[in-house]
Amino acid sequence: MTVTTDDTQPTTLKSDPEIPADNGAQVLLDLETLIKTHIANIDKGKAELKKQREMLASVLENDETYRLHNDEAKKAAKTKAQTKYQIMQQPGNKTLAEKVKGIAAEMKEQDGALSDYLREYQRMSGSNEIETDDGQIREIVYVAKLVKKASK
Repeated sequence: MTVTTDDTQPTTLKSDPEIPADNGAQVLLDLETLIKTHIANIDKGKAELKKQREMLASVLENDETYRLHNDEAKKAAKTKAQTKYQIMQQPGNKTLAEKVKGIAAEMKEQDGALSDYLREYQRMSGSNEIETDDGQIREIVYVAKLVKKASK
């Protein structure tokens, strides 16, 4: 497996079952180091992005024409929101909005269940693909995400 630590230095990680346990432990340590380096780089990038966005916002706010147009846009958005609120207060529209929320919640629940079923299917079958009733082959894909652990 090749992992790129930055734009210029690819690092090869081997995950061969015949590698002695010592090398497997080293591969794991190397992978952990890569992860930590990437986390640090992402944190630095986020800080730089925040700084640059603040500078850009400052430039825009100091421009009189932009500020005038921005104020007009805010007034228009407020008028739009008030109009939408009035329309949504009509009984038929309230019912429709609740139906939309219900369907969205049901779809989210269905997606969660499907994810669980796919994980179990993959574990039991050893396959990363499944054929749907219409003959279409679909690949099972997982996306890993790193989040801060909640303090207890």
